[in-house]
Amino acid sequence: MPARYSFMIPLIVGCAQFMHQFDGAVIATALPSMARSMREDPLQLNLAITCYLLALAVFVPISGWLADRFGAKRIYILAIVVFTVSSMLCGLSSTLPELVISRVLQGIGGAMMTPVGRVIVVKSVPRADLVKAMSYVTIPGALAPLLGPSVGGFIVTYFSWPWIFFMNLPIGILGIILVMIHIPEIKEDEVAPLDRAGFLLAAVSLASLMLGFESMGRDLLPTPVVIALLAGGSLCGAIYVWHARRIDNPIIDFSLLRIPTFKAAITGGGLFYVTTTSMVFLLALLLQLGFGFTAFEAGLTTLAGAFGSLLTRFIFQPVLRAVGFRNLLIGNAALSGLYLIACGFFQISTPFVLMLMILFIGGLSRATHFTAVQSFTYADMPSSLMSRATSFSSMAQQLAQTFGVGVTALVIHLSMTWRGGTLVTAADIAPAFFTIAVAVLGSTLVFLTLPKDAGAEIGNVGRPRDPR
Repeated sequence: MPARYSFMIPLIVGCAQFMHQFDGAVIATALPSMARSMREDPLQLNLAITCYLLALAVFVPISGWLADRFGAKRIYILAIVVFTVSSMLCGLSSTLPELVISRVLQGIGGAMMTPVGRVIVVKSVPRADLVKAMSYVTIPGALAPLLGPSVGGFIVTYFSWPWIFFMNLPIGILGIILVMIHIPEIKEDEVAPLDRAGFLLAAVSLASLMLGFESMGRDLLPTPVVIALLAGGSLCGAIYVWHARRIDNPIIDFSLLRIPTFKAAITGGGLFYVTTTSMVFLLALLLQLGFGFTAFEAGLTTLAGAFGSLLTRFIFQPVLRAVGFRNLLIGNAALSGLYLIACGFFQISTPFVLMLMILFIGGLSRATHFTAVQSFTYADMPSSLMSRATSFSSMAQQLAQTFGVGVTALVIHLSMTWRGGTLVTAADIAPAFFTIAVAVLGSTLVFLTLPKDAGAEIGNVGRPRDPR
């Protein structure tokens, strides 16, 4: 394979991941302005986020099969086209129904774009270069939620909210051109028929669970409805597990969990993913509602984490070669837990420089874990199962992130109820930070079970430094 592919392919995919993740981070900042423009209640505008997440939940499981059946390059171009066109439609929306329909289309594009992009990377790059390649893919995705609040705050303050969607147009067009030029055609010779019953069960289960998690503690839906969604989603999930054990090619293949490194990446990584989106959500609440920062000021503050994420690109591989995946995952999970605990102790009187230093360390830790977990997912995965593994891991990541936001919202709601308050304060947000800290610290127990040389083949542990 030409050397340029080991650089260009992950870079192209990484830029697309940035566009996808950045869009989700920016819209949360812009919701109040969008609500005023459409003369809607801001709570109603949350439908734009919820419907996007539901579209992701439904279409992520089928993305790997589509890539194998019709070719990863073709599906990836289609995904970028759908995401870009729907971004334009979002910016042109003048009513809530128009925005919701456009966001559903955008979610379909995003559902295909993320996992299919990873399939392209893992099938195009030599296994020995996988960690280096994944750093180009994951670090932009880790940066996006940290940059989103500041950029979104700037756009809605000095321009108008449609520009948060129009920004995707030149990126999407450039992405399509680069994919057509640089990415080879990747297609499996033999593809099993689509597991239609499994797809339906998985879609209903994931959509119900994610809507239930998203609604916890936010009063978006009546409590009985939330309970019914969680119960119904769990029941469909249990039926799917029974169904998957009875057929040869299920849409979500739980037999992949027999591979120890993949199982550790899903379970331990899942406990980490619980914290990723919820941490950004909590920081925004703490800085704006707890400390009185404007959206733009809060966004600028979180840029410290973005600088930490950038540093990961330069130090990740040397550290990995020195300590190996197992020690890196254990040590960094502990660091992430301490970072979240430190955020829980932030006060309005906390020196601003100290706050920035802690956020910088948090961004470094976040990007390190993203890169490590997503590389480790494929450490021992046969090439023929890469598409299934990618759909599985993308589904697990999305479910964990939505669960994390739901849990933190529920903890804040319980704290307010306990003290009899009606407005969110910093004291309500601190317990939520501590809750997700427990989750990421718990992932160390998973990684402790790994052998010391786990992932050595892709981690280049003990090998001389790559002069490139």
